[in-house]
Amino acid sequence: MVDSEGGQQQPARRSQRTALTILGLIGAITIGFAIGFLVRLPLDTDSDSPAADSVDVGFAQDMAVHHAQAVEMASLALNNSADPLVKNLAYDILTTQQNQIGQMQGWLSLWGRSTVPGAYMAWMKDDGNDGHSHSGMGHDMSSDSPTKMPGMATPEEISKLRATTGPAGDVLFLQLMLRHHQGGLTMMEYAAAHAEVSAVRDLAQTMVDTQQSEAHLITGMLEQRGAQPLPMN
Repeated sequence: MVDSEGGQQQPARRSQRTALTILGLIGAITIGFAIGFLVRLPLDTDSDSPAADSVDVGFAQDMAVHHAQAVEMASLALNNSADPLVKNLAYDILTTQQNQIGQMQGWLSLWGRSTVPGAYMAWMKDDGNDGHSHSGMGHDMSSDSPTKMPGMATPEEISKLRATTGPAGDVLFLQLMLRHHQGGLTMMEYAAAHAEVSAVRDLAQTMVDTQQSEAHLITGMLEQRGAQPLPMN
Protein backbone atom coordinates (compact mmCIF):
# COMPACT_ATOMS: atom_id res chain seq x y z
CA MET A 1 0.00 0.00 0.00
CA VAL A 2 2.75 2.41 0.94
CA ASP A 3 4.76 1.51 -2.14
CA SER A 4 1.72 2.02 -4.33
CA GLU A 5 0.99 5.41 -2.87
CA GLY A 6 4.64 6.41 -3.17
CA GLY A 7 4.66 5.33 -6.78
CA GLN A 8 1.62 7.47 -7.47
CA GLN A 9 3.08 10.49 -5.71
CA GLN A 10 6.24 10.64 -7.84
CA PRO A 11 4.50 11.37 -11.18
CA ALA A 12 2.23 13.83 -9.40
CA ARG A 13 5.20 15.73 -7.96
CA ARG A 14 6.94 15.82 -11.36
CA SER A 15 3.74 17.04 -13.03
CA GLN A 16 3.42 19.77 -10.43
CA ARG A 17 7.06 20.85 -10.91
CA THR A 18 6.56 20.97 -14.68
CA ALA A 19 3.42 23.06 -14.32
CA LEU A 20 5.18 25.50 -12.00
CA THR A 21 8.10 25.75 -14.43
CA ILE A 22 5.76 26.57 -17.31
CA LEU A 23 3.97 29.20 -15.24
CA GLY A 24 7.32 30.71 -14.29
CA LEU A 25 8.39 30.85 -17.93
CA ILE A 26 5.18 32.57 -18.97
CA GLY A 27 5.50 35.09 -16.17
CA ALA A 28 9.16 35.82 -16.89
CA ILE A 29 8.73 36.39 -20.61
CA THR A 30 5.64 38.54 -20.02
CA ILE A 31 7.50 40.74 -17.55
CA GLY A 32 10.53 40.96 -19.81
CA PHE A 33 8.42 41.84 -22.85
CA ALA A 34 6.71 44.58 -20.85
CA ILE A 35 10.07 45.97 -19.72
CA GLY A 36 11.22 46.04 -23.33
CA PHE A 37 8.24 48.21 -24.20
CA LEU A 38 8.38 50.45 -21.14
CA VAL A 39 12.08 51.28 -21.28
CA ARG A 40 12.51 54.47 -23.27
CA LEU A 41 15.15 53.24 -25.69
CA PRO A 42 16.25 56.45 -27.44
CA LEU A 43 17.23 58.25 -24.24
CA ASP A 44 20.49 59.41 -25.75
CA THR A 45 19.37 60.01 -29.33
CA ASP A 46 16.45 61.25 -31.39
CA SER A 47 17.40 59.13 -34.37
CA ASP A 48 15.21 56.49 -35.95
CA SER A 49 15.10 52.90 -34.81
CA PRO A 50 18.30 50.87 -35.34
CA ALA A 51 18.82 49.56 -38.85
CA ALA A 52 18.06 45.94 -39.67
CA ASP A 53 21.79 45.19 -39.98
CA SER A 54 22.78 47.10 -36.83
CA VAL A 55 24.53 45.65 -33.81
CA ASP A 56 21.44 46.37 -31.71
CA VAL A 57 19.04 44.40 -33.89
CA GLY A 58 21.46 41.56 -34.65
CA PHE A 59 22.37 41.15 -31.00
CA ALA A 60 18.73 41.10 -29.87
CA GLN A 61 17.83 38.53 -32.53
CA ASP A 62 20.81 36.23 -32.02
CA MET A 63 21.01 36.45 -28.25
CA ALA A 64 17.32 35.63 -27.92
CA VAL A 65 18.02 32.38 -29.80
CA HIS A 66 21.15 31.71 -27.72
CA HIS A 67 19.23 32.39 -24.50
CA ALA A 68 16.35 30.14 -25.56
CA GLN A 69 18.62 27.11 -25.52
CA ALA A 70 19.93 28.00 -22.06
CA VAL A 71 16.32 28.23 -20.87
CA GLU A 72 15.59 24.81 -22.35
CA MET A 73 18.61 23.22 -20.66
CA ALA A 74 17.85 24.91 -17.35
CA SER A 75 14.26 23.68 -17.50
CA LEU A 76 15.46 20.11 -18.03
CA ALA A 77 17.86 20.36 -15.09
CA LEU A 78 15.21 21.90 -12.86
CA ASN A 79 12.87 18.99 -13.51
CA ASN A 80 15.44 16.16 -13.58
CA SER A 81 17.94 17.05 -10.86
CA ALA A 82 17.67 16.17 -7.19
CA ASP A 83 20.63 18.39 -6.20
CA PRO A 84 19.45 21.63 -4.53
CA LEU A 85 22.50 23.58 -5.74
CA VAL A 86 21.97 22.51 -9.34
CA LYS A 87 18.25 23.23 -9.14
CA ASN A 88 18.86 26.72 -7.69
CA LEU A 89 21.33 27.52 -10.46
CA ALA A 90 18.96 26.21 -13.12
CA TYR A 91 16.09 28.28 -11.74
CA ASP A 92 18.18 31.46 -11.70
CA ILE A 93 19.32 30.92 -15.28
CA LEU A 94 15.84 30.03 -16.49
CA THR A 95 14.08 33.05 -15.00
CA THR A 96 16.84 35.58 -15.73
CA GLN A 97 17.38 34.62 -19.35
CA GLN A 98 13.68 34.20 -20.13
CA ASN A 99 13.12 37.70 -18.77
CA GLN A 100 15.92 39.02 -20.99
CA ILE A 101 14.42 37.26 -24.03
CA GLY A 102 11.22 39.16 -23.34
CA GLN A 103 13.10 42.45 -23.20
CA MET A 104 14.91 41.82 -26.47
CA GLN A 105 11.76 40.72 -28.27
CA GLY A 106 9.98 43.80 -26.93
CA TRP A 107 12.69 46.02 -28.39
CA LEU A 108 12.51 44.29 -31.77
CA SER A 109 8.76 44.85 -31.84
CA LEU A 110 9.23 48.52 -30.98
CA TRP A 111 11.76 48.86 -33.78
CA GLY A 112 9.54 47.04 -36.27
CA ARG A 113 12.19 44.34 -36.76
CA SER A 114 11.76 40.60 -37.10
CA THR A 115 12.50 38.39 -34.11
CA VAL A 116 13.98 35.80 -36.51
CA PRO A 117 17.72 36.19 -37.22
CA GLY A 118 18.96 36.48 -40.77
CA ALA A 119 22.65 35.59 -40.68
CA TYR A 120 23.98 34.55 -37.29
CA MET A 121 26.59 36.96 -35.92
CA ALA A 122 26.91 38.88 -39.21
CA TRP A 123 26.46 42.06 -37.15
CA MET A 124 29.84 41.51 -35.50
CA LYS A 125 32.10 43.49 -37.83
CA ASP A 126 35.85 43.95 -37.62
CA ASP A 127 36.19 47.52 -36.34
CA GLY A 128 40.00 47.50 -36.48
CA ASN A 129 40.27 48.70 -32.88
CA ASP A 130 40.00 45.64 -30.70
CA GLY A 131 42.62 43.56 -32.49
CA HIS A 132 40.09 40.84 -33.27
CA SER A 133 38.54 40.13 -36.63
CA HIS A 134 34.91 39.11 -36.62
CA SER A 135 34.64 38.86 -40.40
CA GLY A 136 33.22 35.65 -41.77
CA MET A 137 31.31 34.93 -38.56
CA GLY A 138 27.88 35.23 -40.17
CA HIS A 139 25.96 32.06 -40.97
CA ASP A 140 23.11 32.00 -43.46
CA MET A 141 19.92 30.63 -41.94
CA SER A 142 19.17 28.62 -45.08
CA SER A 143 22.24 26.43 -44.65
CA ASP A 144 23.30 26.63 -41.01
CA SER A 145 21.58 26.08 -37.69
CA PRO A 146 21.78 28.04 -34.43
CA THR A 147 24.24 25.43 -33.15
CA LYS A 148 26.86 27.23 -35.25
CA MET A 149 26.87 30.02 -32.67
CA PRO A 150 29.67 29.47 -30.11
CA GLY A 151 28.73 27.39 -27.11
CA MET A 152 25.46 26.05 -28.46
CA ALA A 153 24.65 22.42 -27.68
CA THR A 154 23.88 20.06 -30.54
CA PRO A 155 20.50 18.33 -30.82
CA GLU A 156 22.21 15.11 -29.77
CA GLU A 157 23.58 16.75 -26.63
CA ILE A 158 20.15 18.14 -25.75
CA SER A 159 18.62 14.69 -26.21
CA LYS A 160 21.28 13.19 -23.96
CA LEU A 161 20.65 15.84 -21.30
CA ARG A 162 16.92 15.13 -21.45
CA ALA A 163 17.52 11.41 -20.91
CA THR A 164 20.25 11.61 -18.24
CA THR A 165 19.32 11.97 -14.57
CA GLY A 166 21.11 11.79 -11.24
CA PRO A 167 24.71 12.94 -10.70
CA ALA A 168 25.61 12.20 -14.34
CA GLY A 169 22.79 14.46 -15.49
CA ASP A 170 23.94 17.22 -13.15
CA VAL A 171 27.49 17.07 -14.52
CA LEU A 172 26.29 17.10 -18.13
CA PHE A 173 24.07 20.12 -17.43
CA LEU A 174 26.93 22.00 -15.77
CA GLN A 175 29.31 21.18 -18.63
CA LEU A 176 26.87 22.23 -21.33
CA MET A 177 25.85 25.39 -19.51
CA LEU A 178 29.44 26.47 -18.82
CA ARG A 179 30.34 26.09 -22.49
CA HIS A 180 27.12 27.90 -23.43
CA HIS A 181 27.94 30.84 -21.15
CA GLN A 182 31.51 31.06 -22.41
CA GLY A 183 30.41 30.85 -26.04
CA GLY A 184 27.94 33.71 -25.76
CA LEU A 185 30.41 36.02 -24.02
CA THR A 186 31.95 37.35 -27.24
CA MET A 187 28.56 38.47 -28.55
CA MET A 188 27.66 40.13 -25.25
CA GLU A 189 30.97 41.97 -24.97
CA TYR A 190 30.76 43.16 -28.58
CA ALA A 191 27.22 44.49 -28.08
CA ALA A 192 28.19 46.16 -24.81
CA ALA A 193 30.92 48.05 -26.68
CA HIS A 194 29.28 48.73 -30.05
CA ALA A 195 25.47 48.91 -29.73
CA GLU A 196 23.95 52.29 -30.57
CA VAL A 197 21.17 52.24 -27.96
CA SER A 198 22.22 52.71 -24.35
CA ALA A 199 19.61 50.26 -23.03
CA VAL A 200 21.03 47.54 -25.30
CA ARG A 201 24.59 48.27 -24.18
CA ASP A 202 23.48 48.17 -20.55
CA LEU A 203 21.67 44.85 -20.92
CA ALA A 204 24.63 43.32 -22.76
CA GLN A 205 27.00 44.40 -19.98
CA THR A 206 24.61 43.00 -17.36
CA MET A 207 24.71 39.68 -19.22
CA VAL A 208 28.51 39.76 -19.26
CA ASP A 209 28.71 40.36 -15.51
CA THR A 210 26.04 37.78 -14.63
CA GLN A 211 27.31 35.01 -16.85
CA GLN A 212 30.94 35.48 -15.87
CA SER A 213 29.87 35.12 -12.24
CA GLU A 214 27.79 32.03 -13.05
CA ALA A 215 30.63 30.55 -15.10
CA HIS A 216 32.94 30.89 -12.09
CA LEU A 217 30.31 29.18 -9.92
CA ILE A 218 29.78 26.36 -12.42
CA THR A 219 33.51 25.79 -12.75
CA GLY A 220 33.72 25.27 -9.00
CA MET A 221 30.71 22.93 -9.03
CA LEU A 222 32.35 20.80 -11.72
CA GLU A 223 35.58 20.65 -9.73
CA GLN A 224 33.65 19.47 -6.68
CA ARG A 225 32.20 16.67 -8.78
CA GLY A 226 35.55 15.67 -10.27
CA ALA A 227 34.49 16.71 -13.78
CA GLN A 228 36.18 18.78 -16.47
CA PRO A 229 34.70 21.55 -18.68
CA LEU A 230 33.90 20.72 -22.29
CA PRO A 231 36.10 22.16 -25.05
CA MET A 232 34.59 25.09 -26.93
CA ASN A 233 32.77 24.09 -30.10
